[in-house]
Amino acid sequence: MKKNILSLAVLVAALCFALPSQAQVKFGVKAGLNVDNINLKDSYGTLKAKNRTGFFAGVTADVTIPLAGLGADIAVLYDNKVVGISDGVNEANKTLHYIDMPINAKYTVGLSSLASVYVATGPQFSWNIGDRHWTPQYITQDWEIKKSEFSWNIGCGVTALSHLRVGYNYNIAIGKTAEFDLLAVGVAGAKGKLKNNTHQISLTYLF
Repeated sequence: MKKNILSLAVLVAALCFALPSQAQVKFGVKAGLNVDNINLKDSYGTLKAKNRTGFFAGVTADVTIPLAGLGADIAVLYDNKVVGISDGVNEANKTLHYIDMPINAKYTVGLSSLASVYVATGPQFSWNIGDRHWTPQYITQDWEIKKSEFSWNIGCGVTALSHLRVGYNYNIAIGKTAEFDLLAVGVAGAKGKLKNNTHQISLTYLF
């Protein structure tokens, strides 16, 4: 855990030093809801994903290069995600806890002096700070939840009065979120994996 926090601090510091000297930076707070869009596969073909709602909250730095419309949105967020699976009879849910760091490039177009719209895309780094094992009762054996994830964001939104921002983002998992393998208990060929893609609606206040 300490190693993950140190790596995060070093990455934030490096990004700050890399910012152009003419860039304008605003800091703010960000929170919102996420809805899973799980990609689930298992060797028996019996498991189904059950999408659930979670939330996220944290701090953000909004970077703008004057006149060009270009910028970046760098945030550090606590992310609470809930995944669910079913075998057609039984259902089980698992809450996952992450520290997320999205680093999105942003292009903004002003509509007027009161509002602007933006599109954004970029990578996201996530560190699991919760339990890394899950045994859904009556459904499968132990799932191993990955200790870190890499994903990609695609989003858009509206900023009003230079301070209040409403955004939509789709977070695409690049690697596996979790997997199980029953070879260890003598059930040959029983494997499964899931990727936790996420729809996100956020509200940001910039100071």
